Amino acid sequence: MSELTAMMNIGKEMERKLISVGIGSSEELIKAGAKDAFFRLKQKYPNVCLVHLYTLEGAIQDTEFNSLSEDKKKELKEFSDFLKK
Repeated sequence: MSELTAMMNIGKEMERKLISVGIGSSEELIKAGAKDAFFRLKQKYPNVCLVHLYTLEGAIQDTEFNSLSEDKKKELKEFSDFLKK
């Protein structure tokens, strides 16, 4: 199992939060996907925001979160907005 902090965009604080919601490795994050991981985080940490979702997707795609495609950002924003309802 690979450490979460070995992934792009994932620092110690994000790693701590992910572990607290049952995602303890990079493989587990990839398997869960950014949306599921964000949903779990949002339930435990209501203050997580859209940037966290971008960060998770960037980690999974091994790219800087601000380099995600506009289509992917739009999709993720729609998901984040849906969770606010």
